[in-house]
Amino acid sequence: MNPQERIAELTNRLNYYNHQYYQNSVSEVDDFTFDKLLAELTSLETQHPEFRQPDSPTARVGGTISKEFKTVYHRFPMLSLGNTYSEEDLVEFDKRVQKGLNGQSYEYICELKFDGVALSMTYENGVLVQGATRGDGVRGDDITNNIRTIRTVPLRIHKTDVPALFEVRGEGFMPLAEFERINKEREDIGEALLANPRNAASGTFKQQDSAAVAKRRLDCYLYSFLSDVEVFHTHEESLIALKEWGFNVSQTWRKCTDIREVMLYINEWDTKRFELPLNTDGIVIKVNRYDQQRDLGYTAKSPRWAIAFKYKALAASTTLNGIQYQVGRTGAVTPVALLTPVLLAGTIVKRASLHNSNEIERLGIQLHDTVFVEKGGEIIPKITGVDLNRRTEKSEPIIYPTTCPACGTPLIRKEGEAHFYCPNERGCPPQRQARFEHFIQRRAMNIESLGEGKIELLIDRGLVQTPADLYKLTTNDLLGIEKVFLDEETGKKRIVSFREKTVENILTAIDRSKAQPLPNVLFALGIRYVGNTTAEKLTDYFGSMDAIMNASPEALLAVPDTGPRIAESVVAWFADPENREYVEALRAAGLQFAGEKKVVEQEGDSLTGKTFLYTGTFENFSREELESRIEANGGRLLSGISKKLNYLIVGENAGPSKVEKARKLNVAMIGEDEFMAMLNV
Repeated sequence: MNPQERIAELTNRLNYYNHQYYQNSVSEVDDFTFDKLLAELTSLETQHPEFRQPDSPTARVGGTISKEFKTVYHRFPMLSLGNTYSEEDLVEFDKRVQKGLNGQSYEYICELKFDGVALSMTYENGVLVQGATRGDGVRGDDITNNIRTIRTVPLRIHKTDVPALFEVRGEGFMPLAEFERINKEREDIGEALLANPRNAASGTFKQQDSAAVAKRRLDCYLYSFLSDVEVFHTHEESLIALKEWGFNVSQTWRKCTDIREVMLYINEWDTKRFELPLNTDGIVIKVNRYDQQRDLGYTAKSPRWAIAFKYKALAASTTLNGIQYQVGRTGAVTPVALLTPVLLAGTIVKRASLHNSNEIERLGIQLHDTVFVEKGGEIIPKITGVDLNRRTEKSEPIIYPTTCPACGTPLIRKEGEAHFYCPNERGCPPQRQARFEHFIQRRAMNIESLGEGKIELLIDRGLVQTPADLYKLTTNDLLGIEKVFLDEETGKKRIVSFREKTVENILTAIDRSKAQPLPNVLFALGIRYVGNTTAEKLTDYFGSMDAIMNASPEALLAVPDTGPRIAESVVAWFADPENREYVEALRAAGLQFAGEKKVVEQEGDSLTGKTFLYTGTFENFSREELESRIEANGGRLLSGISKKLNYLIVGENAGPSKVEKARKLNVAMIGEDEFMAMLNV
């Protein structure tokens, strides 16, 4: 089979598997088989880009880097809706609709108003050709490559009854579970937390590296169909058809025959909406029939046939009884408010995050104060203020601890950072426990069956001191040990025991983890500021653990998106003799210390004997493509600027420090056009 035929076959097969998984919840192949086929397709497309299909599933993993987003004009303006918090206003809206339709009968479609980013997607001949942000409603940013990474957005419609040209609109969002995962990782590596899911989604869609967007696992609910020709008579028909065509349409919408049923729908979802996988902030009410929508028309800013009802942010007042200080893996000490239990958004709230000492100071909060707790747009309840009118003589200032609440070590606070830290990395019990939990997580070494208190039990029994000791465990070490744990929240006892099958599963998972690739191993080390994405970039750039261990700050700064803070942290971590000893123990255990070597198909020899480095972004190449072309034509990439470097390829938004250093060393600096000329393109 020739490359063109194989690319077409793999594209169709992988798209079919994606459709079955994301639309029908059916896994027809295991992850290993899928990834192997995807890797083959990626390799073929790299070698033969002219045969790449417009709906290639490789778009799902991203890789395209844009130096800027083009401005695109919407074929149909993306108007905003009028909104209200009042049921009385909804009744007035209904009266205006009734009057505007001159007594005709009409229906409403009610949909949840999802809290995300408005997106527009255009399809030609069933293929996604453009994705854009709302912008100012008339024009927005072309973020097609980023939208293609959303796995629930079809790249091609496999139906025959679709118009030649149409547009769909929806709400791009970050699922709450993904938001929690990202913040947990950011907290784990010492990064500032994302503010909320909506801001996180908005910022992600604006990232210029689509591979980074793909890792955020964004999603999108479609809620609107637009075309120059009339395809449907009602909004209801369009929602049903969009679902059948493979679009992700939330099945929470409902047709209502009058405003009374609309009110019932609003009241039903007042608390029920908190069961959904994303944030919502209201209800959108639309007249169902399109001809009636046209009759009602528009004001200058919004349609007369639709309105948004906004829920008020749910809040409650309760008493702050105390502060619990939690110590994370990096030693950051986080205050958690202990509250008198209060009902909020359908759940009993007992705790709320206070983030850091700066937040306590900003709120002016004291112990035994009456505080306001809110859950609007947030996963974890937060304290938003203090009821000073109810402050009593019992209230007392909160004194932030100066020593670690877990081990008693004096806390430190680095300049410019909000958190206090416990520097006792190896001796502080929660830090040690968290370091193991970080090591075994799915994105690191993926050692299953070691949760639920098992790590704590292994540490208590002295069976492990560092995660490297996991690889020395035997059946005799584990079989039969157990411990009773008391849940502080519920007061219930829980027994953790190592029975024969449990031990077998644990040892099998530990052994299997030795096959985890180098980026996972590097991430598992728990170096501050080195998250999963940074670990991948370092691995791609240096190729081996030894090269990363011995890299200078200058060499690390040459890695795309690696700043001084990451470089300093990596150098400092590997400079510690105990960390070096730990790494060598992992090497002896058989973990992967070399990256996967990329197979480079030789194109020519025009760059033979020449060395290159690049900075900035480029019109015709992603960074990966640029590196591939250099190597495929006999050139060699260097890790940093030195006298050994022949050419620095300078793109848009080039790093000023690299340019300045190249100038001082008299390194030749060339642009993208000059580089392409060297390739004889």
